[in-house]
Parts: sequence; C-alpha cells; structure tokens
Amino acid sequence: MQTLELLLKVYQILYESYGPQDWWPAESWFEVIVGAVLTQNTSWKNVERAIVNLKSNGLLEPQRFCAISVQELATFIKSAGFYNLKAQRLKNIVNLLNEYDFDFQRLSNELTREKLLSVKGIGKETCDSILLYAFNKPIFVVDNYTKRIFSRLHIIQQKDNYDAVQKLFELIPKDTKIYQEYHALIVKHAKDFCTKKKPKCNFCVIRNLCKYSE
Repeated sequence: MQTLELLLKVYQILYESYGPQDWWPAESWFEVIVGAVLTQNTSWKNVERAIVNLKSNGLLEPQRFCAISVQELATFIKSAGFYNLKAQRLKNIVNLLNEYDFDFQRLSNELTREKLLSVKGIGKETCDSILLYAFNKPIFVVDNYTKRIFSRLHIIQQKDNYDAVQKLFELIPKDTKIYQEYHALIVKHAKDFCTKKKPKCNFCVIRNLCKYSE
C-alpha cells in the first residue's frame, strides 16, 4: 500500500470509528491561541481550568488581556503549569497580535508562519495549531501522538523531525477540515488506545494495519 493510500485509510477508519471531533474546543479564535500556548507540556484538563479562570474574569478579550501585566496574568493560569513562563509567552504573542489591531481578517490574511515562529516561546507545534485552528489554514499539526501512532505503523520513525513528518502528511491534498479532524482523531486514538505504555492493541481499530506487535 502506498504511503498516501495508507494515510487516507487510517483517517477513514478513525473517522468512521470515532466520528467528527470538531476540534479545537474554543469559543473564539483568540481562545484557540491562548489554549495553544497553555497546552505546552501539560494536559488539556489543566488547560481547561486555566481557560475557565480567564473567562470568568473577562480576560479572553484581547484588549483586556493585553492590558494586564505578566505577573497578574500568571496568577490566573497556575493550573496549566509553568505559569510564569507561559504568561510571558502569552504576552509575547499578544503583543504581535496587537500589531494587527486584533483584527481577525487582517491576521488571517497577513500573519505568516515565519512571523509566528519569530515570537519567543512559540515552536512549530504551537504555531501550526494556531494557524490550523484559529485561522483555518491547511497546515498539518505534528505532535508526539502522531509520532507514536505512525512509527508503530512503520510509516515514519520516532526519530524523524517535525518537518519530515509534516511533509509526509501534507501529501494529503490540502483541506483544512480534514487536517483538523485527522489531528484530533490522532489525539483521541493515542489517548484512548495507542497509549505510550501498554497500548490496548486488542481493541485498536487500525490493528490490522499496525506492525507494532510484530
């Protein structure tokens, strides 16, 4: 089976098994950006608590977010861990967004991947999550779940770098909705079945394609 055919087959099976995931869980493009930074090196459950705290204090409005200090912001996001570092990273990216007057259309048209990556603390996974989910750009997001599942399928190797894995997935014709769903389905499958330790291979819907147990 050719690589593209196999990638599409995995997507089809996951989609038919789990249904649409409708990710990213957020009420606005700005909330997606905040969540993408907060989720660095922590679980989504911890991020949700921080998001709720920010929302209940009216801080998911870009202008209000921009107005508070790094120190004050850190007190609202403690549940996400590394809160002082993440507060600074959030302020860094918000300062960039402010250059575009927080205008979604301008950001969507003018904000480039290179510009986002130039922000201190914004790596490729965070950057691409923002572009894919906040601004609906067809850029595939690669994470540790992707590497785990597809190295077990022998499509990639665990040591492959971000760009190499992304290039492989972008063999799939560019489609924002498919890229969003595929990434979300990968996360679900990795969390529920293709776990890091003791994967539940007997219950895996793509076990017939997998070489992990061989």
